Amino acid sequence: MPVPKAFESLRIPAVAAPMFLTSGPTLVSACCKAGVLGTLPALNQRSTEGFAAWLAEIRGDLARHEQTTGVAAAPFGVNLIVHKSNPRVMADLEVCIEHRVPLIITSLGAAHEVVERVHAYGGLVFHDVTTAKHAKKAAEAGVDGLILVAAGAGGHAGTWSPFALLQEIRAFFSGTLLLAGCLSTGRDIAAAQMMGADLAYMGTRFIATQESLVSQAYKQMIVKSGAADIVYTPSISSIPASFMRQSIVDAGLDPDKLAPPTGVDLSHITEPYKPELKDSKAWRDIWSAGQGVGAIHDLPPAAELVARLAQEYREACVDFERLSARFRK
Repeated sequence: MPVPKAFESLRIPAVAAPMFLTSGPTLVSACCKAGVLGTLPALNQRSTEGFAAWLAEIRGDLARHEQTTGVAAAPFGVNLIVHKSNPRVMADLEVCIEHRVPLIITSLGAAHEVVERVHAYGGLVFHDVTTAKHAKKAAEAGVDGLILVAAGAGGHAGTWSPFALLQEIRAFFSGTLLLAGCLSTGRDIAAAQMMGADLAYMGTRFIATQESLVSQAYKQMIVKSGAADIVYTPSISSIPASFMRQSIVDAGLDPDKLAPPTGVDLSHITEPYKPELKDSKAWRDIWSAGQGVGAIHDLPPAAELVARLAQEYREACVDFERLSARFRK
């Protein structure tokens, strides 16, 4: 199954997902230097100009790392919200083209134009999907990879079992497949590959690192939570997403009696810094996480986490080789 040649410097087959209001240049650089592909949403920066400065910062940091150590860093990526409500999408795309960002991750819409312009400079485009129907539309747009956001994932998660999602989509898509949803350990990364994914897509585990932008209270809530503490609802973000129950309570809401959304409104994502949105609760005050929180017990630096994941991954591969040997006669 295809892992892009551009990803040869990966230490393990994993991507640190772009997390809204969480991923910044420090986390991205730390991940890339440690050997996993680091990513961030363009909209985590307040302006396109600030976003361009972030990309310059990341490129400079990774170049210094390579010059100092002689070791190639993993590539990095940027998430673009490709939706008509995002007023910055084209301006941010121009910045990505200028900086020749190796990987563009598109969400909430797969656009032929974005794919064509990224391919023109040699970049890759992966797209978030939650169903086979969405995957087919993205495949028709010419994306290089699909990120399968399965049940239990943080953020805007799907409801399909990862087994069903992987098998249905692999039947018609020959590009790179990434699996997201409850992946917190190196053994989870190995399991994702055994199921048929090319790469693991890890979000929540990287929120609980020293370099992430979120508050210490947010990180500690992840450490203290289990799968039963995750509420999957459309009521907070207007489309279904996963949030930690305690953060909903702390915001003055009853997680068991949430009002249904009146329609889809993504302004809290596409224009998070507008003054009139200062009272918005989603993401900023009501905190997202996936069901994999039960396997997260500490807040390490990203480099330490990646080293641990790599060790766990290798051990899982050895264990599988041993366990499966008797069935290969």
